[in-house]
Amino acid sequence: MSSAKTIIALGLEGSANKLGVGIVKHTYPSGIPAAELSPTYEELANIRDTYNPPAGHGFQPRDVAHHHRTLILPLLRKAFAAANLTPADIDCICFTKGPGMGAPLQSVALVARTLSQLWNKPLVGTNHCVGHIEMGRAITGAQNPVVLYVSGGNTQVIAYSQQTYRIFGETLDIAIGNCLDRFARVLRLPNDPSPGYNIEQYAKRGSKFIPLPYTVKGMDVSFSGILSFIENLAKSQPDKYSPEDLCYSLQENMFAMLVEITERAMAHIGSKEVLVVGGVGCNERLQEMMGIMAEERSGKVFATDMRYCIDNGIMIAQAGVLAFARGQTTPMDDTWITQRFRTDQVHVEWRD
Repeated sequence: MSSAKTIIALGLEGSANKLGVGIVKHTYPSGIPAAELSPTYEELANIRDTYNPPAGHGFQPRDVAHHHRTLILPLLRKAFAAANLTPADIDCICFTKGPGMGAPLQSVALVARTLSQLWNKPLVGTNHCVGHIEMGRAITGAQNPVVLYVSGGNTQVIAYSQQTYRIFGETLDIAIGNCLDRFARVLRLPNDPSPGYNIEQYAKRGSKFIPLPYTVKGMDVSFSGILSFIENLAKSQPDKYSPEDLCYSLQENMFAMLVEITERAMAHIGSKEVLVVGGVGCNERLQEMMGIMAEERSGKVFATDMRYCIDNGIMIAQAGVLAFARGQTTPMDDTWITQRFRTDQVHVEWRD
């Protein structure tokens, strides 16, 4: 009897201030083509490093790119050591093609191209957003959920249909993670481990709800006006509004907006599952509010912890290897990166 078929993928993620290297293995029963069966997923390595500027400052693309160039080789060595593998064991190299910040994306794509030529391994350009979704599905076991994707650069409500992840609603201006990050700068909160995490800790100590603009337009949301409003309160009336109450009110207001549009998407497609992915998806209060809504609909919320919701290399390996198993690779002359790679531009061939 022939042995089971395995595919091992290396994933490189560097679309923002997180640099991640991950290795995953998919195992398929013998005699059945990989394209016809869902694989057994195994995590072999998940190594990450974060560029954190000083408190009160954001990060510049050139500084993030320098961070990635400096640390990519040490992280690669750590990942291979953790997996107890050599480059010869890898079947494909997956990298983030977009969306994200230009300079960091370019620095990691250059490494992927170089490794591909040195090791003679095929490349798979991967959509960052689809990586989050497929990582969430693999870890939680969610079957056909409405996906709330919330991060520093993206805010989308997504559902799957006909081999495409369809966007039901999204932010009309800045992402929710960007809003939280920018308000953290106003309060001069540390960037370590992340501005959003530190806002969450402040919010847990808040008790007074401060009315803020609530901007839902159909299935879309807007956060820029909320940010301007609360920034003005923090700067003009610091004695009246505590940082804890401001953080509490900001979270409650914006999360309620997200719950509203997610619930409408669930009603539209008849789903009872919600999968929360992306860096802001780690927020316990967001998970709690989403859970209350889902329970009222006799549904369930699926979420992951910081190992997987924050940008990482294995999510890129996971989405990439699913495409690779169906024969998808990226030719060298098509390995350019794009900051505007939308979720609904991906052919999700690995789903029915």
